[in-house]
Amino acid sequence: MALNNRIAALAPEIGEWRRDIHAHPEMGFEETRTSAIVAEKLRSFGVEVHTGIATTGVVGVLRNGNSGRVIGLRADMDCLPMTEETGAPHASTTPGKMHACGHDGHTAMLLGTAKYLAEARNFDGTVVFLFQPAEEGGGGGRVMVEEGVMDRFGIQQVYGIHNDPQSELGKISIVAGPILAAADTVAFRIKGRGGHAARPHLAIDPVLVGSQLVVAVQGIVSRRTDPLDSLVISLCMFHAGSASNVIPETAEIKGTIRTLKAATRDHTERHIKRIAAAVAEANEAEIEVDYKRGYPVTVNHEAETQRAQAAAARVFGEAGVVKSRPPIMGAEDFSYMLEARPGCFVQLGQRAPDGKGGVPVHHPRYDFNDDAIPLGVSFFTALVEQEMPR
Repeated sequence: MALNNRIAALAPEIGEWRRDIHAHPEMGFEETRTSAIVAEKLRSFGVEVHTGIATTGVVGVLRNGNSGRVIGLRADMDCLPMTEETGAPHASTTPGKMHACGHDGHTAMLLGTAKYLAEARNFDGTVVFLFQPAEEGGGGGRVMVEEGVMDRFGIQQVYGIHNDPQSELGKISIVAGPILAAADTVAFRIKGRGGHAARPHLAIDPVLVGSQLVVAVQGIVSRRTDPLDSLVISLCMFHAGSASNVIPETAEIKGTIRTLKAATRDHTERHIKRIAAAVAEANEAEIEVDYKRGYPVTVNHEAETQRAQAAAARVFGEAGVVKSRPPIMGAEDFSYMLEARPGCFVQLGQRAPDGKGGVPVHHPRYDFNDDAIPLGVSFFTALVEQEMPR
């Protein structure tokens, strides 16, 4: 690997920023402290700052030269509603909230990129630093796009980084095409007829109806979808009843649907609604279906992916750049930015040989590996200098 000496020297300071943000996690659209820190640091670097974007988002603008080229770099800032179990000195100080997905690291790396580029100014054009709120289900990326951030700042290409605990430190995955799934949600509200558990024939049991529904819906995956296609239906919440001898009146089931193709997404929604209607009719129950479309598929553009791969090779070497891997059925609202502008979303390995950084995201013992910081900053800066050479 070829690390810039100045970036390597900045890494400990950037790590301090990261750990401070980690210790003070904030939920989506509530990142007031984090946003204030981001804005203050950007101003101290000499970067033009715009606040209040998508509620708590921050945009920094750094101009150098007059080429007219504009590149956007994005980081997310929000945390998850989880209780941290790392025991780290910088562990969350807010009960029930933690940075379990590495957004603290993403934010710190983008701040480090801004600091380095503001010092070195080895590029000709404009870099737009997008500090996004509410990635974890809030759709902050969508809100930023809807508020016109791409047009307002003239962004021509957009790139983002996410840490990857499943990949080793010193590797970076940059793959063209679909890399993350679309994520939809479904809620079923089942209305039966309550009664005594000893007289089930006088009731309409919503637990039985819901159980049939769960099994039938899974048949969409096993029997209504091409085995070579990708579909995940996970019904993760089933709430009903309050006593062991009472058939409840109602039940509620909630879950998520993940797809990689628009056609699969459409036919899955259609079949879920048909199955719910059929199960309800067969049991003389009522089933209300609330199906909501969520984040779209994250699709990397071919040309921009190749550019990102070339920049990464300067830092990681050709052997360190993973150019082919299966999509992941997780989801990302960077997808909205990639729908608005060509670009690429890369996955930065952070699992060290001793296991550090290898705990999966969304786990109470997850922590971002600070050793990945100079690698992420080096990739971003190499990309900017490559795409906007002096």
